[in-house]
Amino acid sequence: MPVPPHARGYASFGGSAGRTSAESTPDWTYPPTASAGAPNIVVVLVDDMGYSDIGPFGSEIETPTLDRLAAQGVRLSNYHTTPLCSPSRAALLTGINSHRAGFGFVANADPGYPGLRLELADDVLTLPEILRGNGYATYAVGKWHLVRDATMNPSAHRDSWPTQRGFDRYYGSLEGLNSFYYPNQLVSDSSVVDVEEYPEGYYLTDDLTDRALSYIKDLRAHDAEKPFFLYFAHVAMHGPLQAKPEDQAKYRGRYDRGWDELRRRRFAEQLAQGLFPPGTEQKPRNTEPGYEAAEWDSLTADEQRRYAKYMEVYAGMVDSIDQSLGRIVDLLEDLGELDNTIIVFTSDNGGTAEGGPEGTRSYFAEFAHVDDPDWVGDVPHDEDLIGTAKLGVHYPRGWGQASNTPFRFYKGQTFAGGVRVPLVVSWPKGLPRNGTDPGIRHEYAYVTDLAPTLLDLAGLDRPSVRNGLPAKDFDGVSAAELLRDQAAPTRHTEQYSEMTGHRGFYRDGWKLLSLHDSDADIDAPDWQLFDVRADPTELHDLSEQYPDKAAELAAAWDESAWANTVFPLLTRADLFRRRPEEARFAAPVRLLPGTPTLERYRSQRLIAYRDFTITADLTGVRQPAAATAGDSGAARDAAAPDGAEPTGFQLGDEGVLVAHGDPLGGYLLYIEDGEVVLGVNSYGRYASVGVPLPVGTREITVRATVEPRLRWDFTIQVDGTPLAELTDQVQLVGMAPWTGISVGVDARGPVSWDLRERRGPFRYTGALRAITYTPGPIQVPQRTIDAVEREAEYAAE
Repeated sequence: MPVPPHARGYASFGGSAGRTSAESTPDWTYPPTASAGAPNIVVVLVDDMGYSDIGPFGSEIETPTLDRLAAQGVRLSNYHTTPLCSPSRAALLTGINSHRAGFGFVANADPGYPGLRLELADDVLTLPEILRGNGYATYAVGKWHLVRDATMNPSAHRDSWPTQRGFDRYYGSLEGLNSFYYPNQLVSDSSVVDVEEYPEGYYLTDDLTDRALSYIKDLRAHDAEKPFFLYFAHVAMHGPLQAKPEDQAKYRGRYDRGWDELRRRRFAEQLAQGLFPPGTEQKPRNTEPGYEAAEWDSLTADEQRRYAKYMEVYAGMVDSIDQSLGRIVDLLEDLGELDNTIIVFTSDNGGTAEGGPEGTRSYFAEFAHVDDPDWVGDVPHDEDLIGTAKLGVHYPRGWGQASNTPFRFYKGQTFAGGVRVPLVVSWPKGLPRNGTDPGIRHEYAYVTDLAPTLLDLAGLDRPSVRNGLPAKDFDGVSAAELLRDQAAPTRHTEQYSEMTGHRGFYRDGWKLLSLHDSDADIDAPDWQLFDVRADPTELHDLSEQYPDKAAELAAAWDESAWANTVFPLLTRADLFRRRPEEARFAAPVRLLPGTPTLERYRSQRLIAYRDFTITADLTGVRQPAAATAGDSGAARDAAAPDGAEPTGFQLGDEGVLVAHGDPLGGYLLYIEDGEVVLGVNSYGRYASVGVPLPVGTREITVRATVEPRLRWDFTIQVDGTPLAELTDQVQLVGMAPWTGISVGVDARGPVSWDLRERRGPFRYTGALRAITYTPGPIQVPQRTIDAVEREAEYAAE
């Protein structure tokens, strides 16, 4: 009997439906399935790691897993990326040039132009979306940084979060960096992980690796054949530099001879490995103002000792990345799937100069370095704390230049030091090496080539539509033929680059480059021309010798810039413009006990460059509490003078009322032994003031007042009466405090080490009704405007 015309619910049914099952034929729909034998895909992306930091590219750091993968796979010696992290991640995951994908800068700005959307648009397809549509399980762990910082909070839309962009599961940090011992906020899938205290021995790289392994094991427990895509985006090597003690210890004393000698040794090894042709020259030490690295032998013995320790920490972190990859490779071997897994290992940009010429005890403090070089007491450094959880250090830029051996400049610039990075690809089943293939490819390749290459290797096509919209075409091209055949030419013959005014254009072995001076006209490039086939380290400017070629490439850059929405070029002040509605983040807010820790950017907007008031409402705290063993006699006397029965605030009601920050900078207000204490952690240096609480206290207020040279003066008031001051405290600006605001507990990283060691997170035991923040207007003295812009520029990177 046919289905009646009005039974619309059967229109797409492939079977037949009668009035009973006896008259009907069932049919089922299935999600996409991958073809038999489809390879797994693992992409490991490291942050801020230069060209020479792993064994297959000349390093002395122990990377046995990468050595093994390179020995059976392929190294691309001429692979390029963008100068900064968010743009590189967008280009890698979409195959689209970074500006056209909306990421002409990092996701810490919002100037209001198409190339700086700083979120993935609806017409931009991602690699995991394509793979999931072809039957793959898709997992991501680690750093995301493709979400504007204003949309990292739970009330914001999640259109550019990992699980909305093709990943089945995600675990990691939406931020551009994080502490390795006390991450400020971790996200699982699309929800913040509610962490009060990290376990003893916690280390972020290990946590991310554990989660990646669990995803794979979970998949295989339920499906033995479904291929998977794992995107492992390490938070390392981004500052702050922190390494486990055992990993640091392996490299003790190895860098005592300094960065000049390290660069010589690494370059010699690169030549021996065949990464560059004989006769290639290494860039002499950077001497350009603002980029220069001191001659190692010119440093004092104390400086050499301290600087060497930074590099020991850095090496330990690289080592831990290789250990992480080793655990993944071991699991794939145990599963019998290593031969049919494509593994890609690379970096998002070159090594960095963010630590300045001397290194910094605080990664965040360096961003707001005003005219007084000791404005946060950044030197001398606490050598025994370098690389530990108690400081957020970064190395001197001499090590950044060593990281980028043998190239010029650093992360953020379009010269090779900023954009030429290692790339290792291994797939024993699909890319077998014959005996005559050295496994090194010298042809040009670019980060946008990775997505089309992986799809090509897996035999998959790219859809033309996303959510009903025509999807942007790939800008990258497949390098699969290049990987398979050492004689194959590159298909990627030209490429523009741009970052904060730095420019570049590559075409058929010629490279036009401009280093932007922040004081110069942003639209007046000082072009230099290089033949990188003969001069891969970009040492010999040929612009005067070949002016027509320079003019040709300059015109090509201009054409590509328009085609890829690079324009308008923005000064620093314009680049960091925010949309007007973000002003709501600085409105007064009342936070109730039990409120999860606020997101970092939201919290920071309440205090940055401004006066602010914090009010703790203790109304209703009337329940008496017995004295604890740790209560002092003085506290008992203060709570109940002359033997009277305590009233109002009771002995035993103690703990943290509010905390904002962690070891890298912050402040907290707590009650202990009958005193209220304000503690301020100025990027690793701690000061505090305490005052006994009067009987019957109902309200405690902290007032912060902006003073010159980016200082705050603090006053504690109890029921309206000023009782204590803590003056001349360094303002926490840029991205500090790193951990957001917690009410009634010092959650995650401790603001005060001493308090954490004595009392743990010290959850408040009384009846706190609310904490209220009342921000004042922004106050930035004219003389610090340039410093504020510099702080914002570096912090965003």
